Amino acid sequence: MPLASIPSPAHAAWRLGPLSVRAYALCVIAGIVVAVAVASRRYRANGGRTGVILDVAAWAVPFGLAGALAHVILLDTRHDFGHAHRLWHIATIGVAAIGVPGAVALGAAGAWIACRRARTPLGPVAGAAAPAVAFGLAVGGLGNWWAQQFYGQPSTWWWAVRISPEHRVPGYENYATFQPAFLYQSLWDVALGVAVIWAGRRFALSGERTFMLAAAGYAVGGFWVGGLESLRVGPLPHALGMRYGALGDIAVFVLAVAGMYLTRPGRQPPARAHPKRALVEDSSGDVMSV
Repeated sequence: MPLASIPSPAHAAWRLGPLSVRAYALCVIAGIVVAVAVASRRYRANGGRTGVILDVAAWAVPFGLAGALAHVILLDTRHDFGHAHRLWHIATIGVAAIGVPGAVALGAAGAWIACRRARTPLGPVAGAAAPAVAFGLAVGGLGNWWAQQFYGQPSTWWWAVRISPEHRVPGYENYATFQPAFLYQSLWDVALGVAVIWAGRRFALSGERTFMLAAAGYAVGGFWVGGLESLRVGPLPHALGMRYGALGDIAVFVLAVAGMYLTRPGRQPPARAHPKRALVEDSSGDVMSV
């Protein structure tokens, strides 16, 4: 037993009459509020109009939640199908790989639609949203602490998180404290948001390249925290010998890096060592070079 550890909340939901309020949902809502507030502040600081981010969020948030919902549906229902290859099972398996990267990608699609409808350039919106989404994911990811999920291998470090017996995955019932993978992911997201802001200012990145940089950075953190078998435990679906989340992170990283390469600023033509001399004619009719 460790000398100290992070305790897990005793309750992850509360009853308000006929309604059940879950802490995870509250964390997700708080993350959305943080992301919209940060993006709106950055957009206005760069000369954007007030209210544009709220209009874009009205499309981006539902699209993003749809991607996350598809991922949750698979994780919650995949065992109910047994080995039957039903159409719904195949469809949910196909969308399971997207996870949070897919939610962000679908949210970006919603943002593109909103910008098209409002005739607003997508680049400045994407640049303002890039670090904001990272901060929002950091807040929303803390819902895993309340739900006592998304944890790693057993650990006796002082920052290990204590997991209740009913939330321990099969094979780990005799362990009480585990690595807080959810905390690693949230800390990575905060560091990523700060790094993206710095890089955008330091290298004068366009909005699109700033967003792709954030996507690549998130994929690296997601692969490290959620994709490696040595860090996260749990009965997660596999394909090609890897977890679906790891495959999704690899795909996002490759696409983001390819996008940054294709949108790199054009190189300036090399300066001529000896520029051509212009030939002019003076008042006497003689030709001179200048």
